[in-house]
Amino acid sequence: MNYFIKNIGALRQRKIFLFLMMLCSTFIFSQQTVTGRIVDETGENLSKVIVINMSTDKKVYSDAEGIFSINANPNDELRFVKEDFKRISRRVLTNGVNSPLFITLYMIPKDVGEVKIVKKLTGDLETDSRIVAKVDKGEQVRDAVGLPQPVGKMREKPAEVKSVLLPMLLGNLNVQGVYDLISGKARRQKRQYKYDDLQEHIAWVRERIDDDYFVNAGIPADRISEFIQFSFLAKPQVRTYVKAKNLSGVMLRLEETVPLFIERLKQNQK
Repeated sequence: MNYFIKNIGALRQRKIFLFLMMLCSTFIFSQQTVTGRIVDETGENLSKVIVINMSTDKKVYSDAEGIFSINANPNDELRFVKEDFKRISRRVLTNGVNSPLFITLYMIPKDVGEVKIVKKLTGDLETDSRIVAKVDKGEQVRDAVGLPQPVGKMREKPAEVKSVLLPMLLGNLNVQGVYDLISGKARRQKRQYKYDDLQEHIAWVRERIDDDYFVNAGIPADRISEFIQFSFLAKPQVRTYVKAKNLSGVMLRLEETVPLFIERLKQNQK
């Protein structure tokens, strides 16, 4: 009886192994190499354009001639991303056609700069928030003419456990996603993105509020960034207002955290 049970278990394991091999072979042989050339609106070749397969998170870069080559499955979406250019996407291998792609990227109009306004503060929060704010003329131009802006950040999406395992049950093996999870790449990406977002939000505040505003409130000039980060933790609403680009709300919450930070500095000096 034990021998019979062992044989059944071995047979099941063999069937599972053969099933996984079939999935892998189906995935490998269904892939094709998609090639193409990327240029700007003047027809000049664009190098170092990031080409991302949104289904597998695989990415490559175009060479000096604007040429790229990437593996894809039928109906995969390729996204083309380059700094200062509008991103575009293209479905590939539709209807069994694998023709070389010719991609044109268009530049995003650049900002004309920011003007820093320095005036004496009045003590009124709503008025002062306008005084210490920098005027973004580039944003004013975009608003006036209605220029479209990129949605979201140009980032490679980290692999998620559910987004990798669930497709496997349907016979779609995401090799790159499995590798990213096992190697720890996905975890490192999330950690890096979290750090980048924090630094971006700190910079957003510092770019819009003059250092004198913090110094006059009792914050040492060399501790301003540290104070802003402290405020994000002590009053999470500060960061919520940053994300909403609400400078008045940011300043209101920062004033609440100033006494807490100064007290912390005094305790550390003892």
